[in-house]
Amino acid sequence: MDKLTDKELHALVSLLDDSDWEVKTHVKDRLVALGQEVIPFLEKKWEDCFNPELQREIEELVHTLQFTQLKNRLLNWKNNKEQDLLTGLWLINTYQYPDLEFKKLQAEMNQIYFEVWTAFKNDLQPYEQVKIINSILFNHFKFSANTKNFHSPANSMLSNVLESKKGNPISLCSIYLLVAQKLGIPIYGVNLPNLFILTYKTEDVRFYINAFNKGVVFTKKDISNYLEHLNIAPQDDFYEPCTNTVIVKRFLRNLYLTFEKFGEVDKTQEIKELIAILES
Repeated sequence: MDKLTDKELHALVSLLDDSDWEVKTHVKDRLVALGQEVIPFLEKKWEDCFNPELQREIEELVHTLQFTQLKNRLLNWKNNKEQDLLTGLWLINTYQYPDLEFKKLQAEMNQIYFEVWTAFKNDLQPYEQVKIINSILFNHFKFSANTKNFHSPANSMLSNVLESKKGNPISLCSIYLLVAQKLGIPIYGVNLPNLFILTYKTEDVRFYINAFNKGVVFTKKDISNYLEHLNIAPQDDFYEPCTNTVIVKRFLRNLYLTFEKFGEVDKTQEIKELIAILES
């Protein structure tokens, strides 16, 4: 698509308010085809606009462009061998906060990592390593379970969790996981029904960590008891590390359930589209 001049863009955008449905649809299609580069222009147009109907049309168009960009980025992430967890969580975050920069999340995570790293000593035993991570995350930074607003979409937005220091099981586990992996510690996510936990796993050592309960340590037998309590048959997946794709998908499923609970039909549909990208 040829690049349009500002004058041509102005003319196109003004037609968003046209009473003819076909004209309006054609204009929207044309602007969407121009891609993300047109977003700053549309946002400026929205600020200068005094027509509420036209403002609403521009808002919807900007959201469509941003959502298209998110879908493309998520597909690229899925097809990338690395599937970096922080990048995946940043992408989910941009669903609610499209202007959030990856570098901001990265800087905040690096600060947490640095605090943990400076508390580490050489040749620590596994349980001692976990004890130090627990101390920094839950005592120094005061991360804790968001039990009051468990179903809030903020629990699935890493930027919100880093700011409020409150999250759900998977968001708290992800912060823990990102720090541990940067330290080179063999800690991984475990995707349990109704709960997300971590495992410390080497050839010789194996135990589990519940970041939603301040990093309490437990055993494989405890997981079996938990499953029995829920009347769920044990599966190998419930004891083993999961992939970053599984973690990102679980974040999205949580968001889907949240929006469903609040009756946000359009958002549940969009989250379904994002989940479908990871499952394709």
